[in-house]
Amino acid sequence: MRIAVFSTKSYDRTFLEAAAQGSGHELRFFEARQTRDTSGLARGFPAVCIFVNDEADEATLEALAEGGTRLVACRCAGVNQVDLRAAKRLGLTVARVPAYSPHAVAEYAVGLILALNRHIHRAFNRVREGNFALDGLLGFDLHGKTAGVVGTGKIGAIVAKILDGFGCRVLAFDKYVNPGCTALGVSYVGLDELLAASDVVTLHCPLTPETDRLINADALATMKPGAMLVNTSRGEVIDTAAVIDALKSGRLGYLGLDVYEEEENFFFEDFSDRVIQDDVLARLLTFPNVLITGHQAFFTREALGNIAETMVASFTAFEQGRELPNKVEPEPAAPVRGES
Repeated sequence: MRIAVFSTKSYDRTFLEAAAQGSGHELRFFEARQTRDTSGLARGFPAVCIFVNDEADEATLEALAEGGTRLVACRCAGVNQVDLRAAKRLGLTVARVPAYSPHAVAEYAVGLILALNRHIHRAFNRVREGNFALDGLLGFDLHGKTAGVVGTGKIGAIVAKILDGFGCRVLAFDKYVNPGCTALGVSYVGLDELLAASDVVTLHCPLTPETDRLINADALATMKPGAMLVNTSRGEVIDTAAVIDALKSGRLGYLGLDVYEEEENFFFEDFSDRVIQDDVLARLLTFPNVLITGHQAFFTREALGNIAETMVASFTAFEQGRELPNKVEPEPAAPVRGES
């Protein structure tokens, strides 16, 4: 089967080609993001393989379907970039990678916590300039602190386990209770209680209508003064403007981001010789207590290998007419008033 792979970097090509070896699939790699304007590149390809910042809205999916595409394979866990209802209407199958390496993201989130707390990123830059002074680098022991984990799926559960290993009291917020977390002694509480009690809050929830701007001005006002907020889930889970206000007022003590709500305009590209035309992102980069990375939490050999293998298995199953275990269906529409 012929597959058009969008948003391709050298590492994508390396792992996908290795996974596809001997499969008979023909992979065509495009550096361009998938959008309505670039969808013509996929004309004649039965499948496309897209990433987190590619577009798969109704107009783009209609163009893909008109060009002969029947499978949209997302080499990521989240599919909020895909209009699933439009895909179903057009007869397009949507697949994802439900679990590529939860350890990769979980370990990275804890790495952000440690780097922010102990100012490792700032110390690195100081020492390179010959400055070995410790002023301004004072941190705190994680042991004995309260950590709040928002979202306790595969990733959040591993984060909870790691933080428990540090000796933290771990609180969790999720509409589903994970038995593995309760077995550790994790306490499930309401979001307001978690925010008010936690020294560190780390976000591991998918982007849904319920989690869109979950951390807004009201939530930030509830947080423990001087607390740390880390987000490795989706940028839209936090209200960035409200977070900036909380940083300016000192209400929020630390911020670690590996995702950003407008990241598709910048992340995965080199802007080192250009002016960043995003005033919100530029403002965030001025704070000494903010650490931002470019959506790299997933970026391990193990994760990329798992992603590539899952994608190739999806191509093969689809070509052979078999059911895809990683197929994604739209959520059932909420009943209108008067319906049962």
